[in-house]
Amino acid sequence: MDNSRISVKLGALQTTVDKALEDMASAHVIPRLWTKDHRLWKDDPREIPNRLGWLTVIEEMKTQVPRLTGLAREIRAEGVTDVVLLGMGGSSLGPEVFRCTFGSARGCPRLHVLDSTVPGLAREVTQAIRPAKTLFILASKSGGTIEVMSLYAHFRALIAKTKGNRGGAQFVAVTDPGTGLAQLAQTEQFRTTFINPPDIGGRYSVLSFFGLVPAALIGLDLTTLLRRGEEMATACGMTVAPPFNPGALLGAVMGTLGRWGRDKVTLIASPKVKSFGLWAEQLLAESTGKEGTGLIPIAEEPLAPLIAYGRDRLFVYLRLNGDANTLTDRHVKSLERAGQPVVRLTLRDRYDLAAEFFRWEFATAIAGRILGIHPFDQPNVQESKENTSRILDEVKLRGALPAVPTGALADLLAKAAPGKYLAILAYLRFSSKADQAIKALRKTLLVRHHLATTAGYGPRYLHSTGQLHKGGPNAGLFLQLLERMVPDVPVPGKPYTFGTLAQAQAIGDFQSLQTHQRPVVHIELGKQGVATIGSLLRKPGRPKAARKKRAAKKPAKRTAKR
Repeated sequence: MDNSRISVKLGALQTTVDKALEDMASAHVIPRLWTKDHRLWKDDPREIPNRLGWLTVIEEMKTQVPRLTGLAREIRAEGVTDVVLLGMGGSSLGPEVFRCTFGSARGCPRLHVLDSTVPGLAREVTQAIRPAKTLFILASKSGGTIEVMSLYAHFRALIAKTKGNRGGAQFVAVTDPGTGLAQLAQTEQFRTTFINPPDIGGRYSVLSFFGLVPAALIGLDLTTLLRRGEEMATACGMTVAPPFNPGALLGAVMGTLGRWGRDKVTLIASPKVKSFGLWAEQLLAESTGKEGTGLIPIAEEPLAPLIAYGRDRLFVYLRLNGDANTLTDRHVKSLERAGQPVVRLTLRDRYDLAAEFFRWEFATAIAGRILGIHPFDQPNVQESKENTSRILDEVKLRGALPAVPTGALADLLAKAAPGKYLAILAYLRFSSKADQAIKALRKTLLVRHHLATTAGYGPRYLHSTGQLHKGGPNAGLFLQLLERMVPDVPVPGKPYTFGTLAQAQAIGDFQSLQTHQRPVVHIELGKQGVATIGSLLRKPGRPKAARKKRAAKKPAKRTAKR
């Protein structure tokens, strides 16, 4: 691995990072990490030695390439046109990066990643596929994720009434040994089941079966992918000194600057690899956001003038050679000239994403040690799940969801201050219009209020940044947006619909944020839906009639000047 592909410009902060690298060498951190010494992080070994399988999983996966490519050949020969992945968090975000970055190779099926309970998305995927020609992947480490099992019930019912269906043979499972999903796959005669190594946490699983099964089905070259990951693992090896170890170096920068208040790790990426931020966001947030500290990943934030950025930022530029980099190159250079700390990571081609997956996993483990936290557990994720179950029980008893007080964005902005960030939690159907509206809102918040922003679709973010929101630093302002869940979609065999489930998840998270004394505002978008997002930051005090009057005067002024 050519270490010249990482460039670090930290200004006065370089001395502090150099000291961290020296301390790392003195404490033999890198060899101890490779030998799975739990004392690097905590005296209690729970969920540490049995969560470090990602260090060596590439070697095991290399032996599985024939099986994976064999399955891919089989489904192409059978004329499968679509693959639908049902998963959440670590089970879905890696495949989503592969889908967005590579697309499907010629002759391979389209991949749909469905990691939402919003009924509009279930309808959209249902309408987009040919059921009899679709393969479904159920991906769940625990084997009992409510979203995955609800979506399975929906699509299994769809398949059952489809002419020419092949029943369980249209389903594949990816899970840990001995889970309920593994048993279901056997009982329902799934086509095959991939049993993942159990010593890998979900967010560290992209180079295991969870990432490689969908990658194989859309035609990625698994041998090249794994070789790139292996190159980075070797570069981060046991005997490589911290200053020359690309994973340790990135981890030292993130952890050290995080302790110095630059905890907003802002990812800037070339256009073709921008989806990498979705995966890195979960890795950093869920791994480090606990015990009142953590790194706050800022992914896909719109570019803004330099004055918009505070002194709480670390910028990491993922630059793909040969991509349309003119705009991002110019922006990053201006950040460096302004004295902002910048790390540049260069990718030769898209397959170098596998190297970045390993680098960031290694770096996150290192940063966790520097921050003094355990990077492999997720103690606060369970809270929202339990709240959701309680609310669904309440719906069953009372026939209605509990009421949630609504608020206004202005209520959150009144609490804005240096070092804060605003998280947009959007229970919406993914669409280009929704993305554009959220990006416009984020840019306005950044330029006008100098607020770093994150944006996540619910309930996906519950399995990603949700841990950080409750367990990380109390620096977040939370804006929950909820679309109307109509028309709704039933969950077969359950007394609730997908719309009820999505709303229960939103309400459960709202209550969890309140319990942790996080400022949170709940806004229902109503009939106008996405259009309402654009009105959230409309300046108060100017009536609609006055705005129309002012707009009417503008052409006359321009004519007079001519």
